[in-house]
Amino acid sequence: MTFYETSIVFAFLFGLIFGSFLNVCIYRIPRKKSLIMPSSSCPHCGERIRFYDNIPLVSYLILFGKCRHCRTKIPVRYPIVELITGLLSLFLFIRYDISIYSVSIFLFSASLVVITFIDLYHQIIPDVISIPGMIVGLAISFLPGHVGWLDSIIGILAGGGGLYLVAVLFEKLTGKEGMGGGDVKLLGMIGAWMGWKALPFVILFSSLLGTIVGGGALLIYRRGLQTRIPFGPFLALGALAYLFFGDELLAWYYGILS
Repeated sequence: MTFYETSIVFAFLFGLIFGSFLNVCIYRIPRKKSLIMPSSSCPHCGERIRFYDNIPLVSYLILFGKCRHCRTKIPVRYPIVELITGLLSLFLFIRYDISIYSVSIFLFSASLVVITFIDLYHQIIPDVISIPGMIVGLAISFLPGHVGWLDSIIGILAGGGGLYLVAVLFEKLTGKEGMGGGDVKLLGMIGAWMGWKALPFVILFSSLLGTIVGGGALLIYRRGLQTRIPFGPFLALGALAYLFFGDELLAWYYGILS
């Protein structure tokens, strides 16, 4: 294989391995557990997971998705997170090559993956991710190749502040909480990393996708309109869509208008 082909394989494998760590974050952060100690173990029987049973994707397939000791089913979330992270690492390498920008954006994307699955399972967006994420996003904006620091600051204020205002107005008009504080901080974090210019697309994309998916789920499962649907995953998908396809989608949209 050529050096470039080898690098592509390495990027994908690195993403798979990092995805395994993200699974630890998704499981332990909502439970306020250490990410380092103790070592990984089966949540059901408590048996420590050996290294050969912790190989991303491969171990899940070999074990048929079950714990080696107690045979309890392993949630399918584990290989899904590993595969998503592997693909993110691969696509970011293909699009941006190996650079400070691609590495930092990979970490940002990985944090969106963690937030998405925590919000799906627990309906919370931990401050321990979103608030440091804003700070790191602002710090990164001073490096060449990233959004400028002014765009980042405006992104934080417009993202977090704008969504907070919408949430307050909705609650005043309806007497119900329409959006959690976690969503507000998440959009502030997205604004810090991607700048304020990305926010209109992210909000529009996530709102449309949330309406389609959420409305469809309510119809399929016949749940009442009072059912809370987490919005964090849609904001994360909107940010990733802009990251990979934002320029093309905006050019297509402006082409239609003109």
